[in-house]
Amino acid sequence: MVKIRLTRLGAHKRPFYRMVVTDSRARRDGPFIEILGTYNPQKGPTETKIDTERAKYWLEKGAQPTDIARKLLQRAGV
Repeated sequence: MVKIRLTRLGAHKRPFYRMVVTDSRARRDGPFIEILGTYNPQKGPTETKIDTERAKYWLEKGAQPTDIARKLLQRAGV
């Protein structure tokens, strides 16, 4: 099964996330198929950049977003 989820980047206590498309069996920060965007919770109003066209493409192909990824996609208007 293909999932849309976040991978963690950034330093200790300074998280930064990428939204990626990956196989559900892969580990959190492991290999991925495609990067859809970024999410930075450290900014004043959280900064989210998502490629909506590619996200729609993967959702049409049957990719299942995680709960957090679903909320971020809804905020982006997908």
